[in-house]
Amino acid sequence: MNLLHVIQHTSADYLGLMEDHLEGRRIRFRYFRPFTEQGTLPQPGEVSDGLVLLGGGPWGSAGERDVPTLALEIELARSQLDQGKPVLGVGLGAQILAIAAGGASRSEALRFEVGQGRRVEDDALGGFLPERFPVACYMRDRPVLPPQARVLALDEQDRPVVFEVAPNALGFTGHPGFKTAMAEDLIMEFEESPDDPAPTLQRLQMRMPEMEDSLVPIMTGLIKVTGWMQKKRRIALELKS
Repeated sequence: MNLLHVIQHTSADYLGLMEDHLEGRRIRFRYFRPFTEQGTLPQPGEVSDGLVLLGGGPWGSAGERDVPTLALEIELARSQLDQGKPVLGVGLGAQILAIAAGGASRSEALRFEVGQGRRVEDDALGGFLPERFPVACYMRDRPVLPPQARVLALDEQDRPVVFEVAPNALGFTGHPGFKTAMAEDLIMEFEESPDDPAPTLQRLQMRMPEMEDSLVPIMTGLIKVTGWMQKKRRIALELKS
C-alpha cells in the first residue's frame, strides 16, 4: 500500500473527510505533528509516495504569525518538487507549496469563509473537478502563485482556490474535507479566532451534504493526478502476469 506523509500544524486541522476516501482505496497516511513536544517533520528521503501539508488555523507564512517550522517545511516541499514527487497543500499548506515552487505569500487577516469554487480548466484534476463546488477556508495569509502555476478554480472574487505548480503538485486554499467540528475546535484551541464565526459555522453545517458530495469526484481526480494508487496497480499487474 502507498503511504502519504501528512504534516499537521494544529491538532484540530487534519485530513477530515478525506481520510475515509484514502482508507477506502487502501492508501495509508501517517501524521507528523511538529507542534507537539516530541513531534518531528519527515526527512526528505523518508517521503516515498506523497507529501501532504495541511492548514494551520491562525498560523500563516507572510511574516505576521508564521508557523514555527515554516523554513523547514518550505525546504521539504521544495525537495519533493525537485524529485517530481506528489505534493498536496491545503490552506497554509498551499502557501508553503507556492513558496517552495518559487512563489510567495501575501499577508491577510485570519478569516473563516464558506463560499463557492468555479472550475476554470476543463481538465482540472484529470477532468474530475466539479464545475461548481463549496469552499471552506479557515486561514491567515494567502498564496502568491509562481509564474509556472496553473489556476484550476476561482472563488466568487476571482481568487485562486485550486492551483497546480506541477501536474502532481496541487494547492487548495480551502479544505475539501473540512468538517464543522474542525472549525469549532480551531476556534476553541486558539485565543485568536475570526470575528463572529457563528453565522459561518451555520453556513458550513448547511452545506456539509454538498461538501461530502463534491469530495467524491475531487478525491477521484486528486488520486488520479498524484498517482497515489499507481504502485499498487503495478504490483497487482505483475502478480497476475
